[in-house]
Amino acid sequence: MRQLYEYHPVVGYRYIPGLKARIPHEGGGYLMQVNEQGFRADRPFAHARTPGHRRVLVFGDSFTAGDAVCNRQRYTDLLEARLEGAGAPPVEFYNFGLSSTGTDQQYLVWREFARSIEHDLVIIAVFVENIRRVVAQFRPHRDEQGVERLYAKPYYVLENDTLRLYQVPPRRDPYGEDELDAAQAAAVDQGGRFVMLRKMVTKLGMRDMIQHLTQYQPLPHYDSPANPAWRLLRAILLQWIRALDRPVLLMPLPLPQHLDETCDAAPYQARFAELAHDAGCRLHDPLPDLLRIAPDARRKLRWEQDIHFTPAGHDALARSLEPVVAAVLGAQLARAS
Repeated sequence: MRQLYEYHPVVGYRYIPGLKARIPHEGGGYLMQVNEQGFRADRPFAHARTPGHRRVLVFGDSFTAGDAVCNRQRYTDLLEARLEGAGAPPVEFYNFGLSSTGTDQQYLVWREFARSIEHDLVIIAVFVENIRRVVAQFRPHRDEQGVERLYAKPYYVLENDTLRLYQVPPRRDPYGEDELDAAQAAAVDQGGRFVMLRKMVTKLGMRDMIQHLTQYQPLPHYDSPANPAWRLLRAILLQWIRALDRPVLLMPLPLPQHLDETCDAAPYQARFAELAHDAGCRLHDPLPDLLRIAPDARRKLRWEQDIHFTPAGHDALARSLEPVVAAVLGAQLARAS
């Protein structure tokens, strides 16, 4: 397995700058191209705005970075093409998505790589599972040999309502499980509750049926605004949004279970609506648009085994976002004139 990432002393890692690789995948494989800053893009990210262009900076995890599809098939690249023309200035999308990261690391990506880049809009795409990642201090990743190992990650702690950053720089080398004390072992991201039961149900091919019958809630962290994991995620997003001097579009991305309507999206929708109100930013929830797609076609928005978006999924997300992004950029253009 080819190595895709290199160590970074603040974020933890980034894509290897200048990388060009074909990644094996159930869909037949996909091409990945990385720019000189270490993000998936076919061009460098310039600091100065391109004359006559508007620019959107986008942050997120693998659903935004584009795992399982080529660069040009991602919703950001599709939006760039869709928003061109109609008498409006062209729009550049700078995609800072980084696979397997939490919102805490994405905030650090903005601080390290994007803070000084001229732009007109910031989109923060939060795959709702990120609420587990922000409370994790260690996460499993595959090394260049394809072996799953445990690595430290930077993380925030909310202390007296103030965010404190820890584990920067994170240790470069992986940890053995015998190196972690009890508190550290409890801070390893296991991918959710009931790990062994979920693995057994998935192995038996009964995951979807059990999910539908039990209405299992995979992310109870959103059930209450007082939940510690939500309070931490909320604090990170509030600090990030308030540090920006341009419009912000906050976009929660649903789990496959939400797309399949086997669990309730209302808790996370309520939390993000409250947050957007408090932060004074625009909220776009794409789930209602995606649920208007017929069930058979909706299932094709993600791969058979891989939960990431197919090209059809990225296209559906781009179509959902297009009028919202156009309205925000249009309002700015009107104010400027």
